[in-house]
Amino acid sequence: MSTRPRIYLTQKIPEECEGWRLLRESCDVKVYDEIETGHMIVPRDQLLRDVRGVDALYLALPVQVDAELLDAAGPQLKVIATKSVGLNHIDLAECARRNIPVGYTPDVLTDAVAEATIALTLATARRHKEGIQAVHGGQWGKTWESSLYLCGKDICNSVVGIVGLGRIGLGVAKRLRAFGISRLLYCGRASKPHAAEVNGEYVSFDELLKMSDFVIACCSITPENHHLFNADAFGKMKKSAIFINASRGILVDQDALYVALASGQIFAAGLDVTTPEPLPPDHRLLTLPNCTVHPHLGSATVTARHAMADLSARNALAGLRGEPLPAPVPLI
Repeated sequence: MSTRPRIYLTQKIPEECEGWRLLRESCDVKVYDEIETGHMIVPRDQLLRDVRGVDALYLALPVQVDAELLDAAGPQLKVIATKSVGLNHIDLAECARRNIPVGYTPDVLTDAVAEATIALTLATARRHKEGIQAVHGGQWGKTWESSLYLCGKDICNSVVGIVGLGRIGLGVAKRLRAFGISRLLYCGRASKPHAAEVNGEYVSFDELLKMSDFVIACCSITPENHHLFNADAFGKMKKSAIFINASRGILVDQDALYVALASGQIFAAGLDVTTPEPLPPDHRLLTLPNCTVHPHLGSATVTARHAMADLSARNALAGLRGEPLPAPVPLI
């Protein structure tokens, strides 16, 4: 019987990644095979079986880590490495109670997510979804009687409000400056010294909603901001406003968002994240022409995903050796 540590991966690592080589050299590796099962995400009952007796857990969203999963793994579990910067899928308090370190992947995905957020903002503002549907539906050229056909909104000279000026929020703000925006507002738990790099103005959440032409959510998730964007929040935004969510789906009351979009209370929305994920294909948000939904593509570049995989592998190996993790999550 092998004496090497056992690690379970809920998602395959590309074989060309350095992290894959490191794990194979040091551990007995078991990988969930979505092709074999036909499910992209490991079913919960299978996950609870597969993690029994493992020493390390390498996971990707949206796998949930809670007391049930930790109990199923057993007391020998030494480390959890998540291939994400978001942490709302992990019960950090429970991990802290059991002295299980958790590693994550900050910084390596910042540029990719910031770029994707800009792309989603442009696509939503310029009504790309409706344009693509018009082309595929044979409507191109049949509805040009109006000079305002499929006209969208300018980013140039607009007021942009960013909720959460952390790593990703700052990356978005830096890129927005190239578009010639007139003002950059931001809100959060406290003002940020690095806001000076982008001429950011610290305002309250309500002020940001009322003044912004674009409201872009980039904040981390806390118990306090669950459904931060609700009917009240959308009611304070301009009718011409565009809402972009690059944070997490639970930040938004999606029923309230549907009403705001369907009634014309706000102009449009672009979502890279939803609740649940994947969003069911018959979800009513997908019926709206002014709601653009991406399948959580924020970090989806080859470079970023490889870097995330490598950092996750290094986090796992450090935890197995009892060493400080390269990118540890501060536990409660």
